[in-house]
Amino acid sequence: MHSETRSFRTGAHEVVLDITRWAADFVADRGDGLLHLFVPHATAGIAIIETGAGSDDDLLAALDDLLPKDDRWRHRHGSPGHGRSHVMPAVVPPYASVPVLDGRLALGTWQSICLVDLNVDNETRDVRFSFLGG
Repeated sequence: MHSETRSFRTGAHEVVLDITRWAADFVADRGDGLLHLFVPHATAGIAIIETGAGSDDDLLAALDDLLPKDDRWRHRHGSPGHGRSHVMPAVVPPYASVPVLDGRLALGTWQSICLVDLNVDNETRDVRFSFLGG
């Protein structure tokens, strides 16, 4: 197994950040196996979706509908509605696994690996990349 942690700047706004390029670089020339990604944060997740055609904005809009930025949340420190960021990983989990074939991600044509971060109070997120295989 080979593992590495990389930091990504998500900024002070909600974001769906495409990290496919970094994942592809991490598995390049590693043979067959499995890439596992994990976000060691209570307020971020990993999604495999299409990006660049509006789906990333649609995901943020859907999360906003499902988890509104209001004062209903019992977890109340930070920005208004911050408690929703702590619920989000139950919807967008903090992990994903992707098959790797001959050193390449076996994603579908339109699939991208994305870091999803609704927490505007933290501007940097870590992602652990772990390769299991030959």
